[in-house]
Amino acid sequence: MALFGTDGVRGLANRDLTAELALDLAVAAAHVLSEKGVFAGHVNERPKAIVGQDSRASGEFLEAAVVAGLASAGVDVFRVGVLPTPAIAHLVAESGADLGVMLSASHNAMPDNGIKFFAKGGGKLDDALEAAIEARLKEPWERPIGANVGRVVVDESAQERYIFHLLSSLSTSLTGLKIVVDCANGAASRVAPKTYVRSGADVTAIHSTPSGLNINENCGSTHMESLIAKVKEVGADLGIAHDGDADRCLAVDHEGNLIDGDFIMAILASAWKAEGRLAQDTVVGTVMSNLGFMKAMASLGIKVPTTAVGDRYVLEKMIAEDYVLGGEQSGHVIMRNFANTGDGILTALQLMAVVVSSGKSLKELASIMKRFPQSLINVEDVKKEKLADSKKIAEGISKYEQALGTSGRILVRPSGTEALVRVMVEAESNDQAEKIATEIASLVRSELK
Repeated sequence: MALFGTDGVRGLANRDLTAELALDLAVAAAHVLSEKGVFAGHVNERPKAIVGQDSRASGEFLEAAVVAGLASAGVDVFRVGVLPTPAIAHLVAESGADLGVMLSASHNAMPDNGIKFFAKGGGKLDDALEAAIEARLKEPWERPIGANVGRVVVDESAQERYIFHLLSSLSTSLTGLKIVVDCANGAASRVAPKTYVRSGADVTAIHSTPSGLNINENCGSTHMESLIAKVKEVGADLGIAHDGDADRCLAVDHEGNLIDGDFIMAILASAWKAEGRLAQDTVVGTVMSNLGFMKAMASLGIKVPTTAVGDRYVLEKMIAEDYVLGGEQSGHVIMRNFANTGDGILTALQLMAVVVSSGKSLKELASIMKRFPQSLINVEDVKKEKLADSKKIAEGISKYEQALGTSGRILVRPSGTEALVRVMVEAESNDQAEKIATEIASLVRSELK
């Protein structure tokens, strides 16, 4: 079974993802990237790496292990502490570092953790490099000694440099906008409130006191209830929710209605097209993008090519075809004019800028699309690797697709980060979507048990 999923290596910290594995991955990454020429040109100086983490307690020992592995392999390490995943990507690009490492399991529960690698320039490693790193684990190697070992420093300016980058994306002040931000007790807890205040907004922050144990606990983008309640309580114009590592953004309008990634992309794409900023009148989605989003974009003359689920695949498509906007329903939104990866804080700033410049409420802007009812069921404790070979499941899906016609959609796929199969059905009514999803989930459960 492959160690790397769609977004790095994840697992239960100190059981699946151990300090030993973290150290070995760091060493293997240093060796592979060096041999691939990524570290080329370092005649009189060592290669450099940026290492950050979210607020999980396990990140403390895992970060120490990664730092030790890199330095022992002759890489100078700049520790930036608790910062969002997209901050690491930006800092790698901005500083000219050769490698970035982020310790985070994103929206997963606190006991999990993960390791994400960023290549020179701030992009995620491609599948071939990840496979090469995995193949090199625990191999014998000649260790540098004396002055050739890497050095480790704390980069105290990293947070301010990242905030400056975020604010530089704005062409309008957010003064007068009253917002609530849910920081998920995660990596956004310090950076997001500071950034929104400096943008001019009136900010109320919730779940912004991480303890190491409370990340994503009944808060953030996977638990929107407290954000909705606070927006209504304080009379805010809108609310922003981040996940544990702040690479995604969901929103709610002043009435508490959910504005997911599809709505956000629809709003941005429409505004950018009107301003002549949407390259090739195209926004990149995924196979999970809502059918309502597809129809709304088509009505505006905006094309929506789709990719597999995972922001890395969205980015690959964007780079290959030179598109500037793309993302996922989950709130990963990539804006290549500003960043090489999904950035939740950046997304929120751009969304709020459209609210201010348009003079419309977020609810009014979101009326650009009508979301098709969607039912999503996670089928756990099944052998997800056998899904592609099951004829019975394929036949069952085909039968329901014929019944739905053009008024709905079905997607059944193995999760790239968890041990489960996701069943997604869109239809004209909630009842129909839930009924079909339940029946397909039952079939998946019986066939892959």
